[in-house]
Amino acid sequence: MAPYEPEQNTSETGELRAGRRKAARYVVPVAVAGVAAATIGLVPALATSGDPKLPDVTAQELIEKIAASDTERLSGTVKISTDLGLPSFGGDMAGGFAPGGGSGGEDGEGGEGSAADPRSKLMELATGTHTLRVAADGPDKQKLSVLDDAAEYSLIHNGDDVWAYDSKSNEAYHSKSAGKAGDSGKGSGKGSGEKDLPKGVPSTPKELADEALKAVDDTTSVKVDGTAQVAGRDAYRLVIKPKQSGSTVGQITVAVDSETGTPLKFTLTPSGGGSAVVDAGFTKVDFGKPAASTFDFTPPKGAKVTEGDDAKAEEHGFKDGGKEFKGDKDMEGLNDLNVIGEGWTSIAELELPGGQGIPTGGSGDVPPDAQRLLDSLGDKVSGEFGSGTVFKTRLINALITEDGKVYAGAVTKDALVKAADAAK
Repeated sequence: MAPYEPEQNTSETGELRAGRRKAARYVVPVAVAGVAAATIGLVPALATSGDPKLPDVTAQELIEKIAASDTERLSGTVKISTDLGLPSFGGDMAGGFAPGGGSGGEDGEGGEGSAADPRSKLMELATGTHTLRVAADGPDKQKLSVLDDAAEYSLIHNGDDVWAYDSKSNEAYHSKSAGKAGDSGKGSGKGSGEKDLPKGVPSTPKELADEALKAVDDTTSVKVDGTAQVAGRDAYRLVIKPKQSGSTVGQITVAVDSETGTPLKFTLTPSGGGSAVVDAGFTKVDFGKPAASTFDFTPPKGAKVTEGDDAKAEEHGFKDGGKEFKGDKDMEGLNDLNVIGEGWTSIAELELPGGQGIPTGGSGDVPPDAQRLLDSLGDKVSGEFGSGTVFKTRLINALITEDGKVYAGAVTKDALVKAADAAK
């Protein structure tokens, strides 16, 4: 497929930023929780085929089309797959390490919470391949269901109520949504339900595309590169690439519905080659109004119901091996976050509390499962900065030095070592 236009000129960056800001205002509220970038290796199973003939558009015009999209009603099936090179986060692994995670004991005793708590359950989308059913009818009605071989997990927002139900454990989780009657304004963030929902885990092509468009600046190449057909819909292919070397991101491709401007498919491929890191797309989509009954929910007979306000799990916390991690409170010791570089090769630099590197398994401070995960990801490195360990995924890498400095970003191992040497 030949591109419609040459690489986007950097002189148009201001216009791209303007289009990007508009795009952020029109997020389709499909995933009640704002479910993530976050961060897929699907093959032709995403029903992508054909090169339909469509009128030529520029990258700027296509970004404006995304920004102008007013799609608030839709239903369909999304296939999402994530290949970060990490072990599976399903089951106990996801529950043990996610905020508020862990399967619920009787009445949630021990601070373990509910198995239906979306803050832990939706972390499973961070690895593997999943099929989702999604539906939306404006800002007050959304539903997302994660389908498993023998079970289903659903998250439903209907007016003032947010329900989550895990059929495997027959547990339900309920909270009140933000912007309910009596709040100071819709979406004010003051409702009790908002704090119970996970942040930063995009699960639809629209949410992923909005995050990608935020990165468009002078360090980025943007162009329209042909057409495709996704879920039976004609679409343009918007390609976003870093201009800088050293980034782990190869390119991002967004298939944009030619009629509505709604992103239908999102693919992030790594600079190192191989399968996509993130690939999410509709296999079926309908832009009609979903039936009102789609958003109805009543807990099944015998289901254990946990109310969000009564959950005993600490906000932002988890327990593992009898030791409780306090989340945000424990993170207060992280000192002087600094950003090195710009654009796609930006590296976050910070200092761990106590001026020491990560504890080892022999110290007794790291649970065995966590230690095995760290050992499988780490590479020993050295340089002018001294020595340390690079923990790697196919997208995000982090160098932790023996003296407690951390350098992290969507950059290569060599870029992290170079940054640590320069900061010494």
